[in-house]
Amino acid sequence: MNKFTTKKVLILAPHTDDGEFGCGGTISKFIEEGIELYYVAFSACQQSVLKEFPSDILITEVKAATSKLGIKPENLILFDYDVRTFNFRRQEILDDLINLREKINPDLVFMPSLNDIHQDHQTIANEGIRAFKFCSIFCYEMPWNNFSFQTSTFIHLEERHVITKVEALNEYKSQAHRSYANEEFVRSLARIRGVQIGTRYAETFEVVRWIIK
Repeated sequence: MNKFTTKKVLILAPHTDDGEFGCGGTISKFIEEGIELYYVAFSACQQSVLKEFPSDILITEVKAATSKLGIKPENLILFDYDVRTFNFRRQEILDDLINLREKINPDLVFMPSLNDIHQDHQTIANEGIRAFKFCSIFCYEMPWNNFSFQTSTFIHLEERHVITKVEALNEYKSQAHRSYANEEFVRSLARIRGVQIGTRYAETFEVVRWIIK
């Protein structure tokens, strides 16, 4: 049974794979419960892809990963901002976010934490709040970028949701060299968050705004 009154969810990912890392299990759970979900990535990081991969590999990988999570292909929206330049294009990004708000009209938006130290993540979080101030907003956890994180709310996950998250992240072959891009880390973090609420697995989020209708 759907325990959420929300009907439309929007995931804001500064870079392809951020949404899967931050809330991949929750995405899987929401889609399973029949919630309409949209995923927006602002950069495929072509400037920082390892030389052994095609520069546009992350576009292919995000399509495969979001498909694993159950996101409809038409609900995946990709922008082409250069990595680590978002702060210089703040107004353009805000305009894109406002257009997304008008087009999708989401009830709930997931975005990076306001305490995320990555410059691109900071821009999406700050402009996201401006664009979606009349929506419920949850910020997802990325421990390698968060010096602090308020575990304000938790979403309980089942084993199948964690499996789906791992399978989605496994599509990112070009990112496998990163210390957090492995099943051990994903499961460990989900287990820690589950222990905090007396379940086996969970994902945690900072609540910026929670609107109950």
